[in-house]
Amino acid sequence: MTLQRMDNVGIVVEDLDAAVAFFAELGMEVEGRMPVEGLFADQAVGLDGVRSEIAMMRTPDGHGKLELAQYRTPPAIADGPRNPPPNTLGLHRVMFAVDDIDDTVSRLRGHGAELIGEVARYEDVYRLCYLRGPSGILLALAERIG
Repeated sequence: MTLQRMDNVGIVVEDLDAAVAFFAELGMEVEGRMPVEGLFADQAVGLDGVRSEIAMMRTPDGHGKLELAQYRTPPAIADGPRNPPPNTLGLHRVMFAVDDIDDTVSRLRGHGAELIGEVARYEDVYRLCYLRGPSGILLALAERIG
C-alpha cells in the first residue's frame, strides 16, 4: 500500500470564528463546520469526554486543507511559551502562495495578524514573510516574482 495524499493539517485554536474569518480573508473557503464528540472522538484522539467544533478550510484549488478545531472539553492547553519563535521544535508553520504579499499582509492585519520580521526578497524569485495569526498560529506567505 502507498501513501495517497496529505489530507489536511490540524490546528487547535482558542476562537474558531476568529480563525475561520482570518483564513477566509486569506482566501480559503469553508468546506464544512461541525461539532465533534462521542466515543469515536475520544478513541481517535486519546482523550476522554471530547467536545469540540471543527471547521474544514480549503484552498481555492481544492488541494490544500486546514482543519481548525476548538476544544470545549477537555479545554485546550498551551505547552510552552505563548508565541514561540520560529525555531521552536515541532510543527513549524503553514506556508501559502499569494499573488500580492503586501495586500495580503494588509488584509490579515485587520484580523489581528502581526508581521514577524519584514517582507524579504529571495533573489529574483520570491518575496517572503512570516506572520502570527489567531491563537499564535505561525504562517508564511510567498509571492512569486520575476
